[in-house]
Amino acid sequence: MTPEEFRRIGHKLIDWIADYRARIDEFPVMSQSEPGSIRASLPTTPPEVGESLDASLLEDLEHIILPGVTHWNHPNFFAYFPSNASLASVLGDLLSTGLGAQGMSWQTSPAATELEEVVVDWLRQLVGLSENFVGVIHDTASTANLVALLCARERMTNYAQTRGGLQAEQTPLTVYTSSESHSSVEKAALLAGFGRVNVRAIETDDEHAMRADALESAINSDRESGLHPCAVVATIGTTPTTALDPLDKIAQIARSHNLWLHVDAALAGAAMILPECRYMWAGIESADSLVWNPHKWLGVAFDCSVYYVRDPQHLIRVMSTNPSYLQTGSDGQVKNFRDWGIPLGRRFRALKLWLLIRSSGAEGLRDRLRRDLKNAQWLREQVDTTPNWERVAPVPLQTVCVRYVPPGMSPDEVDAHTLDWVSRINRSGKAYLTPAKLKGRWMVRVSIGAELTEHHHIEALWLLMRQEAERHSLRSDSKL
Repeated sequence: MTPEEFRRIGHKLIDWIADYRARIDEFPVMSQSEPGSIRASLPTTPPEVGESLDASLLEDLEHIILPGVTHWNHPNFFAYFPSNASLASVLGDLLSTGLGAQGMSWQTSPAATELEEVVVDWLRQLVGLSENFVGVIHDTASTANLVALLCARERMTNYAQTRGGLQAEQTPLTVYTSSESHSSVEKAALLAGFGRVNVRAIETDDEHAMRADALESAINSDRESGLHPCAVVATIGTTPTTALDPLDKIAQIARSHNLWLHVDAALAGAAMILPECRYMWAGIESADSLVWNPHKWLGVAFDCSVYYVRDPQHLIRVMSTNPSYLQTGSDGQVKNFRDWGIPLGRRFRALKLWLLIRSSGAEGLRDRLRRDLKNAQWLREQVDTTPNWERVAPVPLQTVCVRYVPPGMSPDEVDAHTLDWVSRINRSGKAYLTPAKLKGRWMVRVSIGAELTEHHHIEALWLLMRQEAERHSLRSDSKL
């Protein structure tokens, strides 16, 4: 493709994306495609001869791709977590791909390294972290959680990786996290070699946050059993309910036992740009590492997670490789971010952050998050004051967890009813919600925070929820 062809087709594609965003609320939120239908629309063999993308690209996007897309930026998307892709950050992503820069070291693209240094520090300032923390961009929090546990492992074993690794250790290392933590924490512990039997899922309190007393008890029990406690992963904003682990208490326990403390604030980290929310992670300055995802609620196009550490030299010692073909004369004066994570190759992700922050400003970002928090509190009030509706968790952030409990239904019947009414909403295409289990019972998460979601969308959602849950319940009661 020549630059002129790229210009011509690119203009059409930009127009198509802009039109798609302008009409996104016309689509069913969740894809209505049946399994295999998209694949069946595509040739089974690759084309032998190239074709002009002018002829069919936009038509194929409309008729093949769009039907198979769940619209994460739809104003009625309330599932999983907000995954906003602000159009300013989309431009940054386009720039990153268009430049094709490879940012594995400073010399391979100095702008990629130095812009990343600047924007990650901007975020540090925005969320109120001290200068004790230095950051780097990863792809996802899952990767950052793995890096954190690798660093914890190596500090606790005095760099066993340079000797026989964990296989040479005489005493098994243990990791502690909430029973409500994200599955990536357990996965990270497994990949880091700790073993499932050495991962402790600490029980939670009535607000679904880690119990500090249970953590202390588990650590002491493991020490008495001859095990070697290594790391604690605290969660600020758990995935099911956005519960807040008591970080200040956990930090005291981690310090007293000399354990690595990692904080997973993948969703909630964005809220810390609001000074009124920073109480949620009181004690954060005691953490050894933390991660949060600008590609969620903040609005950066996926993927973009920021990982902060208090001891970057330890991170570099654990993660670095230095083959001759990567060595340069500037290495002693600059950061080589290939040594701050797992992959050597690195995309120019900082451009997405740069354009978003420049476009919105701190004030614009704060206004949007405050709007979402206000909408969540409105929905909380409706649930709390409506008969037979239960709110099953506090609402510190933007997620409201609910259950409809018709009179006379057993817990098992309520579970079946919950899955039924939320499934009907999702299949309708009018909204998209996530069912999840909490303490063994099904509930529905309403995760508010899409960039386009305004208060009237929340009002319409609440009406839809009541219609589907209550009307079906009445129909079932009439059969008794």
